[in-house]
Amino acid sequence: MDILVTICARGGSKGIPGKNVKMLNGKPLIAYTIKSAVDFANLYDADIELSTDDKEIKETAYNYDLKTDYKRPAKLATDDAGKLAVIKHLLDYKEEKKDTKYDIILDLDVTSPLRTLKDLKEAFAELREREDALNIFSVSPASRNPYFNMVEEKEDGFVRLVKNRNNYKTRQEAPQVYDMNASFYFYKRNFFEENYSIATTDKSLAYVVPHTCFDLDHKIDFQFMEYLLSEDLLDFEI
Repeated sequence: MDILVTICARGGSKGIPGKNVKMLNGKPLIAYTIKSAVDFANLYDADIELSTDDKEIKETAYNYDLKTDYKRPAKLATDDAGKLAVIKHLLDYKEEKKDTKYDIILDLDVTSPLRTLKDLKEAFAELREREDALNIFSVSPASRNPYFNMVEEKEDGFVRLVKNRNNYKTRQEAPQVYDMNASFYFYKRNFFEENYSIATTDKSLAYVVPHTCFDLDHKIDFQFMEYLLSEDLLDFEI
């Protein structure tokens, strides 16, 4: 089985400027994801490839032994460019370069580094057990529930529950829902052959990460993660 691990990190972040190479507890953020990629690749004899348009990101990855000749095209380095299109372009490049076809693509998000090798191994095993599944991605239990305490605005300005099919009186009664924490996504090859535009399909699986896991969207997220790492407050190793 041929496996490709992708790391996609463009420059020009607005929420946290330079976040992909911003120092986090003594290391650039991307270094944590490179380590995850290498650990997984060593276990499954996988290839690793980086997609970036940014010279500093490329040089930082090089310093952590991730070398690449690939450069993300400008049209896929905008705020509007979809992640799946970025991965597909990188996949096509790598397959042409190696003259091979990958069976599995694992995408690791730089901005959500709180993953373990155990997480990746267990999620990969779940995907392989379900022949009819197209992909599996990491999730965490949601802090809010659309069946119970999330509302949306109607055209008349009043609000209603996002999902109001049943009148659940307690959160415990409502169906379990999850946040996609963006840490990792496994795809089978046919996911890309069928040209899906988003990661959620009618044949998607979710791996519930059994520990703290979140992505860095805002400066306060970065500060919180820095605190967790510097004070050694995580009960797992990344």
